[in-house]
Amino acid sequence: MNASATSNHLDAPVSRFSDPQRLVPQLGDVSAALFKIAGGGPVPRSTVGLVHLRAGQIVENTYLTVMHTGSLRRAKVPEEKITAVASWKDAPYFTEAERVALELVEAVLTPGPHGERVPDELYARAAEHYDATALATLAMVIGQVNFFIPLALIGRPLPGVSPAEQWRPAKAEQTP
Repeated sequence: MNASATSNHLDAPVSRFSDPQRLVPQLGDVSAALFKIAGGGPVPRSTVGLVHLRAGQIVENTYLTVMHTGSLRRAKVPEEKITAVASWKDAPYFTEAERVALELVEAVLTPGPHGERVPDELYARAAEHYDATALATLAMVIGQVNFFIPLALIGRPLPGVSPAEQWRPAKAEQTP
């Protein structure tokens, strides 16, 4: 990173590019379809939020982590549960269905040390808690957050601000 980019990043928060939906208008249709699948299906919205938060943590992205933490708080998910997502394996706050959903997102987003990422055993445990439609929806919920990860990592939207302010590039870098 050059000195001026470092200075801009430290002095006044900026994203790397302007609003991707303005740059690529078709993104709105794709986003709407993904949100409809994730939010209106058989997987509880709180589980969707937990999966999305864990994905943001795994890819170490503050924007995604802050955004999904805020969404879970607005949905009245208990603070202890939100805080414990990073250490869900030994936390007492999660149902078995939530645990397997968190395990699935971790399996998809992190390389497995021994073979395939989602082994038959994990799938079988997930099938104990989710029917075929819910499992397909859960896979798409993980895909939804994966769709937005490159925008968050490459574009670096600003965390913790209104959606209208998230994409604020340096003046010299703005596109018309």
